[in-house]
Amino acid sequence: MARLDPFFKLMIDTQASDLHLSAGNPPLLRVHGDLQKVKYKILEDEELREMLYEIAPEEIIKKFEEDGEVDWGYEIPGLARFRVNYFRQRKGVAAVFRLIPNKIKTVEELGLPSLLNKLALLPRGLILVTGPTGSGKSTTLAAIIDYANRMRYDHIITIEDPIEFVHEPKNCLVNQRELGTHTKSFSNALRAALREDPDIILVGEMRDLETIALALEASLTGHLVFSTLHTISAAQTVSRIIEVFPPEARDQIRMSLSESLRAVISQTMFKRIDKPGRIVALEIMIATPAIRNLIRENKIHQIPSMIQTGKKYGMMSLDDCIMDYLKKGWISPEEAFIKSIDKTRFLPYVQNKEAIDFTEMPG
Repeated sequence: MARLDPFFKLMIDTQASDLHLSAGNPPLLRVHGDLQKVKYKILEDEELREMLYEIAPEEIIKKFEEDGEVDWGYEIPGLARFRVNYFRQRKGVAAVFRLIPNKIKTVEELGLPSLLNKLALLPRGLILVTGPTGSGKSTTLAAIIDYANRMRYDHIITIEDPIEFVHEPKNCLVNQRELGTHTKSFSNALRAALREDPDIILVGEMRDLETIALALEASLTGHLVFSTLHTISAAQTVSRIIEVFPPEARDQIRMSLSESLRAVISQTMFKRIDKPGRIVALEIMIATPAIRNLIRENKIHQIPSMIQTGKKYGMMSLDDCIMDYLKKGWISPEEAFIKSIDKTRFLPYVQNKEAIDFTEMPG
């Protein structure tokens, strides 16, 4: 048994999302959004390095020693998988382990709208799940891909950094590829995927112009493409994609995006105040003909009002979802204010003005 195994078991027992190990500090767990110290001695650099190297393959150790940081995936069979980052800091080595459950939860088990299952059955197009780090994007995508795996008879290719949720083939053939292990980059793997007869392609993250361009191309040539961005709303997502390209190419990209985009799901995680746990707030934009027209005509600023009037299509705005949770007493007014888009709407509910970011205060 590896010396780190008891910490991994403790993560599962306490429902922690992350384990932090840092030379010069005791271990810490992130439980329901908050860091908590583990009753354990302060970790010394040499001891922690030995513990981390005990579970890492030689190529990971070599890359870490050369670069000073490395991402990889670690699995304890029958227990869980972890997304791992090793890095150096002032007092020595450090690592963060993100828990990835073995069991993929369904859309229903996650409490998400059933509309997300319908997205898994679309024949082609681009579907984006966006949000800040730790907002549950990977979990949502895993549920959608799992539904496709169960309901379709197709070829699914995932390109991830690293592989997170493992999709065992059900009705679909599933090939999962990992950056650094199976391919050099998202763009290389995506370019190759177009020659590998896929029906569904999952790109872990659209990080650069080339990857975004290839994802758009794939979605326009008969493939269903899923990916993520670190944006907090549908309108911001559309703008971010277009602004990646040089000005002279943006008219063509607006046209391509209007034809390929099918949906944007933006999500933000909240700590519950009514009971232990966390809950995700969603914004859902479905690319109706009216929204596609706004994208073509560069009227992105009108997308939020179109989402407000698109409830019959399953659309919802992030602020409406946050307000619903606030009125139900599930989340705090302070966090609702901090994570909302229209701050003025939530300010009257905030009792403790000192608990919010003063730079966000409406003028």
